[in-house]
Amino acid sequence: MGTGSPRGPAFSFNPLQVFAVGWRHRALIERLTRREISAKYQGAILGSLWSLLTPLMMLAVYTFLFSVVFQSRWGVNSGGGGGRGEFALLFFSGMIIFTIFSEPVMRAPALMLENVSYIKKVVFPLEILPLASLGVALFNGGVSFVVLAVFYLLVFGLPPLTILLLPLVLLPLCLATLGVTWFLASVGVFLRDVRQLVTAVTTALMFLSPIFYPVTAVPESYRWLLYINPLTITLEASKEVLFWGHVPDPVPWAVDLLAGWLMAWLGYVWFMKTRKAFADVV
Repeated sequence: MGTGSPRGPAFSFNPLQVFAVGWRHRALIERLTRREISAKYQGAILGSLWSLLTPLMMLAVYTFLFSVVFQSRWGVNSGGGGGRGEFALLFFSGMIIFTIFSEPVMRAPALMLENVSYIKKVVFPLEILPLASLGVALFNGGVSFVVLAVFYLLVFGLPPLTILLLPLVLLPLCLATLGVTWFLASVGVFLRDVRQLVTAVTTALMFLSPIFYPVTAVPESYRWLLYINPLTITLEASKEVLFWGHVPDPVPWAVDLLAGWLMAWLGYVWFMKTRKAFADVV
């Protein structure tokens, strides 16, 4: 499955290794992802059906809260039509994307500690564990997007064709998430307190992202704070393709892609350089 010693296999500094490691171990990553998804619902009466029921219930709650209780509107100047039902869908889509990022990141500090047997006893490519963790988050996000699409179809009709661009929109965020997860998975082995810090920072990041509000709701003098957030460009571009039928501006997307790739590469290099010490610590 993998090559080299668990204490520190040889690796290349080539930035393409970020993609090569996933391709080389794709079968193993798929098996680990399937196993984690199955284990999550093991023993439950409804089993994996919960992966569909959970986002369905959350969408129903969001729709009731924002359409009936708060009567919230996204705002006609932000690109949407301003309807209250639309606000619930916009919020739900934002939460899906945020969860794709937050699930692997919040789990990362304990990821190696949950798999000590792989570190000590087995010749195993530890670097694929963050990839499997991201795979689980993408599976859950995919199911939630199906729920979103069905609800959109029933209420508003056919979604715009630009919805097909969603995988490209998500690619920069997935790369950035991988980089952060590789880094935190390594740091979590040596600093056990990092889990609490990551939880606090991730929660703060949720409120500092355009999930509950459009970017236009933030005064221009403070908008730069939103755009240093790695989630902002993806969140804004996702609304363009999912709801408003616009092709995102390719320049910000390309810059975001390069930044995500750089983060993934740096996180991968850090992980591979430090993993030789994992067995001595755990």
